[in-house]
Amino acid sequence: MTGEVSVSPGGRASDAAYHELRDRILDLRLVPGTVVHEQALAAELGLGRMPVREALARLAQDRFVTVQPRRGTIVTAPSLEDVVDMFDAREAIECGVAHIAARRATPDDLATLRTLVEAADRAREGTDAESFLRDDHAIHVFLVHMLRNPLLQDAADRLLLHNLRFWRSYWAARPARVTTMISHDALLAALEAGDADRAEAAMRAHLAESRQLLHASF
Repeated sequence: MTGEVSVSPGGRASDAAYHELRDRILDLRLVPGTVVHEQALAAELGLGRMPVREALARLAQDRFVTVQPRRGTIVTAPSLEDVVDMFDAREAIECGVAHIAARRATPDDLATLRTLVEAADRAREGTDAESFLRDDHAIHVFLVHMLRNPLLQDAADRLLLHNLRFWRSYWAARPARVTTMISHDALLAALEAGDADRAEAAMRAHLAESRQLLHASF
């Protein structure tokens, strides 16, 4: 977990620090409960303290870190209530997304989505948890982006990053199994058929199946 961060020409150092620290939180290099030392991070990243401070403030707004009195900045450890809230938010957003996407999807959209689902299926068959997680994340992000609604994308993108971190933690503590890698086949079939109600129901069933795995985590 070492190495300086490069800042692209015209880019902001605080943006580079934000993305680097967020990546470390998402891939569990910075595990939940880790105390984040601003000065040490600034030295490690080769950046000033102010860009790191600004990055940590953004991460706090995104709920990836928490500022605690007398303890400092801590990588947020999601509670059961937090994870239940995450699933509630996903259901509220993604079921509606599936309904609209079924009515608006272009042939190119569906071709791209099928490619993503097939990649996830290959990862499922090989019980490759990390590959499946990346492919699953790409599917859910792409579905939202199919609607071409920037306001919706902003809300969903952050939510799905929290979802990605949760599932990485889930599989870090137990062996990956095909039964815990939820298929997207029913959702894809409904979207390809242009059936909005069926697509919404398939997404709701997909999320309900995922919820059932929470009992093994808490």
